[in-house]
Amino acid sequence: MSSGSDVILNRMMALHPKVIDLTLDRVWTLLDKLGNPHENLPPVIHLAGTNGKGSTQAMIRAGLEAGGSSVHAYTSPHLARFHERIRLAGELITEDALTAVLDQCYRVNGTDPITYFEITTVAGLLAFAQTPADYTLLEVGLGGRLDATNVIERPAATVITPVDLDHQQFLGDTLAEIAGEKAGIIKRGVPCVVGPQHAESMDVIEAVAARLGAPLHAYGQHWHVQAEHDRLVFQDERGLLDLPLPNLSGPHQIMNAGAAIATLRLLGKDDTACEAAVTQAYWPARMERLTKGPLVDLASPAQLWLDGGHNPAAGRALAAALQQQAARPTHLICGMLNTKDIAGYLAPLAQVAASLTAVSIPDEQNTIPADDTAKAARAVGMPATVADSVADAIRDITARAPDARILICGSLYLAGHVMRENGA
Repeated sequence: MSSGSDVILNRMMALHPKVIDLTLDRVWTLLDKLGNPHENLPPVIHLAGTNGKGSTQAMIRAGLEAGGSSVHAYTSPHLARFHERIRLAGELITEDALTAVLDQCYRVNGTDPITYFEITTVAGLLAFAQTPADYTLLEVGLGGRLDATNVIERPAATVITPVDLDHQQFLGDTLAEIAGEKAGIIKRGVPCVVGPQHAESMDVIEAVAARLGAPLHAYGQHWHVQAEHDRLVFQDERGLLDLPLPNLSGPHQIMNAGAAIATLRLLGKDDTACEAAVTQAYWPARMERLTKGPLVDLASPAQLWLDGGHNPAAGRALAAALQQQAARPTHLICGMLNTKDIAGYLAPLAQVAASLTAVSIPDEQNTIPADDTAKAARAVGMPATVADSVADAIRDITARAPDARILICGSLYLAGHVMRENGA
């Protein structure tokens, strides 16, 4: 049975024929009609980047909340339910509150063209303005410069996580072009924390920051982070921190933790907040081991893991994370969208996985057909088969490898389907 928010969200899908159409004009118009709620938010930390922005945001939130601050958070896309996108003062938005802000935005917008992401982002900003909190964390949806979240004139800080190749059809074909879009969130005089970057990307970010007089706090220049003797060591001009390793899995989380800690230190937070950032963050479907639910029961005694990464950099990070795990054969269940670089994603995983079972993503018109995913896996040297569903794939793998580590991967949309099927 559809909820009230589901009904309004479905109506919103019809307001604009394109899923993605990068411009801010429609957002400005609707915000103005609503009384410009984005001008009345708690201090904003705005995050962009190709990979790691969600994990970095989760760590910043954990650090802020450990210090007693209440935090709004906006992220996309959602996995199991739309409500995941809007967290009000620490709690997921309720059905009643979500229905109210969606309905208000839909009524005020009328029949004017506006994309689904734009109008739902405005709804999130409206909810944030109506609810007291100490901070607002805004994660960019796509790019930065023309993203619907890029309407805050003077955030408290901006953060740019690693920039890599993804969404080239919207953001440009080179790292420099993509970095230019991400750097569009930098604001005049506002400090910007920058994670590790390719030199080509960093040149662009530094040029934009210099033009706008925005102080940079960049990895390798103003702060450093590394894993050392099973600890995380962070250093900046304030001194050195010796912390536990991040509770989020994978060596790439070291750098995400560094960006989060640099942001917390920029905001004047103490060592306790920085430790909470690495020990208390939760971010689903990022190399996450599932521990309960019908799919976990189906896989037993095999382990079941879930990851939503979907571009070449995510494939490399996932492969590195798997190499750090205890010895156990890894078998992938993979489904991807046809907008992604499937060969670039799968190539590093072929070095660490014993096999791949391809699935089509259920109810997703842009899925790569399972047969094509299997062919792509074989092309990079990975044994591959096809299954009609995730459950069938789990049965096939456990029948031949009961001691397996089964990793479902390739798409946040597939991850969301798995979370719903597993009882999220």
